[in-house]
Amino acid sequence: MRILAIEKEVPGVSDESFPPFLQAEATRAWELHQSGIIRELYFRADREGAVLVLECTDVNEAKKHLATLPLVKAGLIAFDVIPLKAYPGFARLFSPESAKPSKIGLSSGNRTTRISAK
Repeated sequence: MRILAIEKEVPGVSDESFPPFLQAEATRAWELHQSGIIRELYFRADREGAVLVLECTDVNEAKKHLATLPLVKAGLIAFDVIPLKAYPGFARLFSPESAKPSKIGLSSGNRTTRISAK
């Protein structure tokens, strides 16, 4: 199962608290990435914080792995953990209903062209 983990601020933590843990944090994140637990790892562009995509059996397993990160262990960061599921909408493209001719009109200048699903 894919899990989205979004870093959230821990009140009262100063920026000066982080440097002693950053090397160990990078090492542990690398280990989790190499083991296939962390699939993707980003920093937010709009504000401070990390966003991780994990592959775990469930939310509890994801929380267990996140708890091994040195910054989490030290209480400097925390995560909102969100289970994800695949988007099912593409199945509509291949349903028996989708085989019928489309009634969607496309404008081409002054005339409208019909689209067929064939």
